[in-house]
Amino acid sequence: MTNMKTIKKLTALLGLLATLSVPAQATVLNGGFEQWSGNQPADWGLIDSGISVSQSTTVKFSGSSAAAVSVNTTSQANTDFRQLVSVNAGQTYNFSTAVYHTEGSVRARLYVNGYQGYSNEQLTGQWQTLSYRYTPTSSGTIEVGLRFYDVAGFDGAERVYVDQFEPTTSQSPPPGGCSDNSAEFALTTDNYGGETSWQLVSASSGTVYSDGNLASNTQYSEQWCLAAGDYTFTIFDSYGDGICCGYGSGSYSLTLAGASVFSGGSFGSSQSHSFSVGSGGGDDVELDAYYAAAAGLTGYSLKTALHNIIKDHSVQGYSAIWTFYNVYELDNYYENDGSILDIYSEKPSASDSYVYAASSDQCGSYNSEADCYNREHSFPRSWFGGAVEPMNSDIHHIFATDGFVNAKRSSYPYGDVGSASFTSSNGTRLGTAATGSGYSGVVFEPIDEFKGDVARAYFYMATRYQNQIAGWQSNSSQADAALNGNSSQVFESWLLQILKQWHQLDPVSQKERDRNDAAYQYQGNRNPFIDHPQFVTEIWGN
Repeated sequence: MTNMKTIKKLTALLGLLATLSVPAQATVLNGGFEQWSGNQPADWGLIDSGISVSQSTTVKFSGSSAAAVSVNTTSQANTDFRQLVSVNAGQTYNFSTAVYHTEGSVRARLYVNGYQGYSNEQLTGQWQTLSYRYTPTSSGTIEVGLRFYDVAGFDGAERVYVDQFEPTTSQSPPPGGCSDNSAEFALTTDNYGGETSWQLVSASSGTVYSDGNLASNTQYSEQWCLAAGDYTFTIFDSYGDGICCGYGSGSYSLTLAGASVFSGGSFGSSQSHSFSVGSGGGDDVELDAYYAAAAGLTGYSLKTALHNIIKDHSVQGYSAIWTFYNVYELDNYYENDGSILDIYSEKPSASDSYVYAASSDQCGSYNSEADCYNREHSFPRSWFGGAVEPMNSDIHHIFATDGFVNAKRSSYPYGDVGSASFTSSNGTRLGTAATGSGYSGVVFEPIDEFKGDVARAYFYMATRYQNQIAGWQSNSSQADAALNGNSSQVFESWLLQILKQWHQLDPVSQKERDRNDAAYQYQGNRNPFIDHPQFVTEIWGN
């Protein structure tokens, strides 16, 4: 027997069909909740008896108003909020909506021709996005909307705000290419892809791309065509642990006109990146908000601007580095076994000769390789005068390495080895500098996989400490061999040439991007040369 609930739904939906002309493509009518009739949102044909909807002009995601949905029942069958849309067979639609929880005892669930993903009700006082990618097999009409579920702690009445319910049609760039700004978005999900969703919002036109129907441990690649304007990308994790690195090696990135705009993977419940693009048909790229003060600059003026952006980070102290390593210096990229990622022993294409467990294998004393790991100042601390803060604990240049190999390195500068006196298990070498390098002393050479990592750490140090580094040249003979005594070029020409070569030969990896994001959360500043590798040549030349 058909129950009254079904009859009520059918009546409401048939009434909506009778009064509305159906568009040719999916259009959520009044998805921004800007049109109201009395205190009812126009075009939403089904508002169930267990909820009431009113207009909110204070809490809103965009535009001038949002829908305030008051849930006052524990019967989830009476909490639907929907309308009908028309869809075309074979066309992919990205349905999405923004949700704002107030108390955390009601969960929203997206409905797109069936029940889809849930919101994270514990994210109170902030907007989050639910999205679902839908490709119909036949043309016709489907229901879209939300259902609300009470969870533990529900007191019988709770308000949830909803805004910007819309589809975004997934389209490839036109065959002739993108006449605006061509961008490439890449996403790799972790072991729980269903927890992840994302959106790209244009300040002028709302959500332009989004997705939430994601599989686990899957690589996604999309080409976006972006008009000139301001954008905010936000990625969400409903469980609150990001997509790297506890349960898989998830990551995301966006490149625009060949330049890195943002990247990440390690975050909590959400992470946002704001950026702007110009009108140059894919070649006019503006920096994101963090680097806005450096926009349009080159040479040492750019370096000074970056110094002013990244200086004055929050000093965490030398002992806190162990804690950072336990979470963020783990091998989630090669063997993916969660052991300490030691750049002086890691074998990128083979099994490591040994592994270190976080915390339990930290040095301590050592007599040979494989005894323990410690904290390697890639930029030796004797160069800046010893255990002096903030340099001594600046995580951007301090890597986990085997203690014995670290001791072999001592305070020698990095460089290309010609004749090796020591070689570690992964091929890291100590020895006399190669003929023709411009230097004849002893140098230390990591494997190719990590040469760019240490080069970008050096460019960071040259920039972060440009107000002090000119005075470090006389601190030791090795410092004198590497540093040229000024705050502009910073390095002796022989070392600068090698660092620029290493930077080019070993491009920024996802490991570096994730570590940079973690360092930003940890001490509050970023390495600009990981975020924007082009800064190296813009400052120091090719």
